[in-house]
Amino acid sequence: MFGIGGGELLLILVVVLMLFGSDKIPDIARTLGKGMAQLKHATNEIKHEIQKGVEENGLDVNSITGGITEEIESAKQSMNQSLHPVELQNPVEEIKEEFENITGPIKRQM
Repeated sequence: MFGIGGGELLLILVVVLMLFGSDKIPDIARTLGKGMAQLKHATNEIKHEIQKGVEENGLDVNSITGGITEEIESAKQSMNQSLHPVELQNPVEEIKEEFENITGPIKRQM
């Protein structure tokens, strides 16, 4: 949660309790809740106004973002293909055979 661990959160709560007292904390929490609700409402209004303006100008936001998503996926696929161009069928078996070929004469000498 915002990069804050359990111990840090507990310390913050203790400091708030010491500064404001137990009788003021519910009022502070209520005020913060109302502020967050107003902020969420304002951002939703801004999003609605932007979408309304885009639709009035004849643009489709979903088609624009969909095209970007497709381009990102194709770039990821091309990067994966360029990073891993050759796939080995049985790399373990090949390494085992090479190891046996290298250590074969040594085993016979022992």
